[in-house]
Amino acid sequence: MTRPVLASQRAAATREGEGRRWLMLAVLLLGQFMGLLDVFIVNVAMPAIGADLHASGASLQLVVGGYTAAYAMLLITGARFGTLYGRRRMYLLGVIVFTATSFACGVAPGTGVLIACRFLQGAGAAVMVPQIMSLIQTRFTGPARAKALSAYGVVLSLGSVAGLVIGGLLVSADLFGLTWRPAFLVNVPLGVVLALLVPRLVPADEPDAARRIDVLGLAIATSAAFLIVLPLVLGREEGWPAWSLGCVAAGVVLAGIFVPVERRVAGRGGDPLLDPAVLRNPGVRAGIGALAAMQVGYGGFLFVCTLHLEAGLGDSALRVGLTYLPMAATFGLVGFYWRALPAVAHRVLPPIGLGLCAVAYLGISAAVRTGASGGALMWAALAVDGVGMGLAVSPLLARSLLHVPLSQAADASGLLTTTMQLGQVLGVAAFGTVFLSLRDHTAAHATSAHASATAMATTGHWLALLAAIGVLPAIALARTARIASP
Repeated sequence: MTRPVLASQRAAATREGEGRRWLMLAVLLLGQFMGLLDVFIVNVAMPAIGADLHASGASLQLVVGGYTAAYAMLLITGARFGTLYGRRRMYLLGVIVFTATSFACGVAPGTGVLIACRFLQGAGAAVMVPQIMSLIQTRFTGPARAKALSAYGVVLSLGSVAGLVIGGLLVSADLFGLTWRPAFLVNVPLGVVLALLVPRLVPADEPDAARRIDVLGLAIATSAAFLIVLPLVLGREEGWPAWSLGCVAAGVVLAGIFVPVERRVAGRGGDPLLDPAVLRNPGVRAGIGALAAMQVGYGGFLFVCTLHLEAGLGDSALRVGLTYLPMAATFGLVGFYWRALPAVAHRVLPPIGLGLCAVAYLGISAAVRTGASGGALMWAALAVDGVGMGLAVSPLLARSLLHVPLSQAADASGLLTTTMQLGQVLGVAAFGTVFLSLRDHTAAHATSAHASATAMATTGHWLALLAAIGVLPAIALARTARIASP
């Protein structure tokens, strides 16, 4: 009787351990959800912020893009902090900073303070979010890891659904006469709950005191991102002075020397900010290229389409949020169930997904030319866009990380997450500039709605071109995955 009892106890202990692991995943994904909720709520709240604070187009770009810029520039450093000081500790610290700065954004008295708080909020997210992917990589293996990554992809879409709809509800409701401010304050109760749950459900991990912070690499990476993004945001309103173009050129040069500098640090036996060996894993470079094309387009589209619908056509924040529902819903469903497709098809899902995104952006471009919200064609195109992203994002993450060893999990996760976030801020800066420039040019001899629709339609063509270009690295990833498969 003893052996069956012991076996039963071991099985029960195993089930309990598995249960706690999935509870840990829920706590991690709640943090990811909170960060995404803020991004999408702010997209819907942009016109209300602009009207209340008398913010210019460039200021609105900084309100949206400042958060993502700080987030993207510090993500790899945030991942390194997790290795140095413990991932649970850094995740909790990030949650606390993010929650506190969300409150500060919600009570900001002016545009300058709001932009500064958004940068700090992005820094908090940069400490919090990299620990999520790293903990998934280290705490889950095999089919469980694939399932966890699929759940991660679903949260990406649920965050967008909740952000767009809740943002529309909060801004339209004008709670207590606060207009846009609840869009930030809604994070506070979520953050408090999360801060209480993390010590109970996320297991402690041992810091690696042997790792160091690569100050030179951090300075180069941060400066490159700053020099590229800020002039793209401010250049249009300043008339593209020589300094703006010079800054972009200097940023591109710094970005080009970042990897050689990191190789030199590694060659001297140092501890580079980004281990160049990560890029030698099959699929990582191709995955970065495809993911960048996807996220640059996604970030740019959300920014310009929201401006078009609210500022150009006068739609309410709630109606705008509901307009995006087909995209967010199909993104979530396909992003979770793509593994139900035959395994032989998994390698080709990213190029198919990016191709569908290109078709969707062309459909959106055709829909907005009517001067109205787009009707059935707009909804259909948005649904196709969601399917395309669902087929691309989660498979891209899974295939890119497939052959990354555990020792490089933090670096690889930080690099991919940085690509996603920096891609979005570049999309806001680049496509926001294209849209606002086209709109202002056309507005001189057309109605506001017609100028906005014309600018949105032309921007849609550029978005489609970018998605089509992204198909190429996605095909390379499919070929790499086939060659590297055991």
